[in-house]
Amino acid sequence: MIARMSDTDGTEGTTTLRERRIAAWRAAPRVLARLGFLAPLSERLALLEAAGTVYDLGETSDIYGNGVVEALEKRVAGLLGTEAAAFFPTGTMAQQVALRCWAGRTGDPAVALHPLSHPEVYERNAFSQVSGLRPVRMTSEPRLPTAAEVRDFEEPFGALMLELPLRDAGFVLPTWEELTEVVGAAREREAVVHFDGARLWECTEHFGRPLEEIAGLADSVYVSFYKSLDAYGGAALAGPATLVEEARAWRHRYGGNVFQQFPTALSALIGLERELPRLPEYVRHARVVAAALREGLAQGGLPWFRVHPEVPHTYDFQVWLPYEADVVAEVAIAAAEETGAVLFANHWDPKGPGLSFTEVYVRAAGLEWTADDVRRAAEGFARRLVRA
Repeated sequence: MIARMSDTDGTEGTTTLRERRIAAWRAAPRVLARLGFLAPLSERLALLEAAGTVYDLGETSDIYGNGVVEALEKRVAGLLGTEAAAFFPTGTMAQQVALRCWAGRTGDPAVALHPLSHPEVYERNAFSQVSGLRPVRMTSEPRLPTAAEVRDFEEPFGALMLELPLRDAGFVLPTWEELTEVVGAAREREAVVHFDGARLWECTEHFGRPLEEIAGLADSVYVSFYKSLDAYGGAALAGPATLVEEARAWRHRYGGNVFQQFPTALSALIGLERELPRLPEYVRHARVVAAALREGLAQGGLPWFRVHPEVPHTYDFQVWLPYEADVVAEVAIAAAEETGAVLFANHWDPKGPGLSFTEVYVRAAGLEWTADDVRRAAEGFARRLVRA
């Protein structure tokens, strides 16, 4: 599978297309999102100019997880309302450790999850190959499982993992009532519930609940620092103090107890300070952008398209078009180069003959776009594509 831009900025057909896309995005005066991990190193390093506003830089640097790393862990635990949290260099490691610990406690290595969830799609079978866990796959529908599907699932499992939002299905979320019912169904089966909350920070607007109430439904939660907060990397596992203490031991065994992590930890604290309060605003504006995109693409004469979800659940969503990926990519890049306005900064995934999709991200830069701006840009892109 092609790696998505928000995770690794993977290849896109040819290097030339990829280089042109990134160059056009960097040069464009108007974009929907300025993604830090694609910025020049000089800009990324400049992020730490704000470090003194979030932590006392007179303190000694961290060594194997103390100092600023501990401060970050306490901040996360406080935000999520959990007893403790542990910093991890990657979410892949954090979730393997969490579910390995739960398997030891429940006596069942089976983890129920969606086949589109991150461990199944992007982690090279790490659950089974590294951690001795056994994934069992629930519904193949492009949504989170229902309470009935959890309750009636034919195999036993010790843990239910829910990715919130489910990225590869379109960054989709259940309703709050559906989520509580799913968690309740897992409890009926005496299974623990783990949230793959890489983007949990983005979910408060959809659920209409604070972070601690959302996280409080689960037995453990993983959150990412770079996917929503624009940090350099890193993740945290939050939950009961006894689980987190055990997770720290496994983190060491997995090679995740890194000597010094202060640049990443400081960037995460900056993200929590700068970006976290703004995320609901981004979600609200993404809904404006999605509606205007639909209108503009229709006005541009496209025979068929889909914006999914029609009303975004977070500030990321998908756009599907009935064209080959390389054709759409060329048109999108040319439009960005010529107009200086970038609607589609991500690459296009082929999904069968004559069908492709991309992910649209809306961040602070997108707030500068009015609905009319988006409609005009979408209409112009569509007309170019129809002529291609």
